[in-house]
Amino acid sequence: MVFSSHLFVFYFLPLVLLLYYAAPPRCRHLLLTALSYLFYGWANPLFVVLMAFSTAVDYVCGRVISANLNEVATPRNRRRKVALVVSIATNLSLLGFFKYFNFGVDTFNALVTSLGAPAWQWDTFFRITLPLGISFYTFQSMSYTIDVYRGHATAIRNPIDFACYVSMFPQLVAGPIIRFHEVARQLEDRTHTLEKIARGTSLFSLGLAKKVLLANSCGLLADVVFEASSRSCLDAWIGLLAYSFQIYFDFSGYSDMAIGLGLMLGFTFPKNFDSPYHSASITEFWRRWHLSLSNWLRDYLYLPLGGNRRGPSRTYINLAMVMLLGGLWHGAAWTFVAWGTLHGGALIVERALGKQSLYHRFPRPVRVAITFVIVAIGWVFFRSNSISYAASFLASLVGLAHPDTTAQSTLLSGMTHQPWLLGWLATAAVVTWAAPQSWDWTRRITAPRAAMLIGLLGISLLLLATQSFNPFIYFIF
Repeated sequence: MVFSSHLFVFYFLPLVLLLYYAAPPRCRHLLLTALSYLFYGWANPLFVVLMAFSTAVDYVCGRVISANLNEVATPRNRRRKVALVVSIATNLSLLGFFKYFNFGVDTFNALVTSLGAPAWQWDTFFRITLPLGISFYTFQSMSYTIDVYRGHATAIRNPIDFACYVSMFPQLVAGPIIRFHEVARQLEDRTHTLEKIARGTSLFSLGLAKKVLLANSCGLLADVVFEASSRSCLDAWIGLLAYSFQIYFDFSGYSDMAIGLGLMLGFTFPKNFDSPYHSASITEFWRRWHLSLSNWLRDYLYLPLGGNRRGPSRTYINLAMVMLLGGLWHGAAWTFVAWGTLHGGALIVERALGKQSLYHRFPRPVRVAITFVIVAIGWVFFRSNSISYAASFLASLVGLAHPDTTAQSTLLSGMTHQPWLLGWLATAAVVTWAAPQSWDWTRRITAPRAAMLIGLLGISLLLLATQSFNPFIYFIF
């Protein structure tokens, strides 16, 4: 079940809000947990078992860690460490098996075949299905036990409250990654106000419009170009721009909807996007894009590795490792490894050159344009099915490929140059660089803004009835 569907908007969401506000306050977390499990298990009920297991393990580990926080005896301290290791190992094992088993088998088979030993291939009789959102809820649940171990959070006593925190449907399958300390007090007590509901509805409406009007329209254009066997230089850039806008509006639109849904239920989730395409460097980009993941990688990986406290060489290694693992977190394929490597290399170069480089002498708009091009080139790997295909697409971008001069090439140009598609591409650019952030714009809802939101919501819902193209890119992660 996706947010941008009639099933969710007209049936599931009204049912949730009706039951939630009709239920006694002490029963709301149990109700919200049950409804979230229904939401998550809609595609495959077996996914629920996996999430429930992860939740149970982390709840017990959190209680064990918390019970021994004030004890100094060595055996007791060992229990805390063992509980933390069990939590981390369980979550990483689940994530590793379900996300990387197929990738590992395919990589091994390709390696032994290239070495001339095809008989060594590992033949398996099954393929692993990736559970929706496993990358998000394992990171979220694992951060809880780490924070309790560090003393940054107090372990939760009620297992229903913890299950509600892990499974809450607004942010369950595609984030934001909500860390426990960000909602711990809200799980104990939170306010439900008309102001929250109004802002939540506004954010949901804007997010739905981003998804349906901009992401889907740009996605149609991107798919036409990326799925073509060959393309001209101009068509390649049009397709790349379209995909760059698609992935941004797809994910930021989902985040807006998730945050809006949280507000409708009384929860205040942190902002997940801060106009990332306004960035004047890759370093700044990662301070603006997918903030919940960037902060998670910083606090639970980069800083424990030593951050920038152990000299330049170690800092460069840490940056490379974090971005490499960040790439693998996004997907089990060599293209994601290349994407993470590209961003890691860019971060290292920027840190090594510092602010005295020629790059930093350019006016900010020029640096923003350069950064956007670098990010867009990275999206080629993100979108491609293989390294060889990514190389072919990159060759098209610089005019080194030789597109067909047949009817197929003419047909591709005819499809990509349609005025209505190019119009949506231009609209996406204007919204990206000229429109205010939805996070700030919805802080104050005036009558004209309310009218605009109602119009956008109505148009989005009407288009949902006619669109067959409605994917969520981050659902596969």
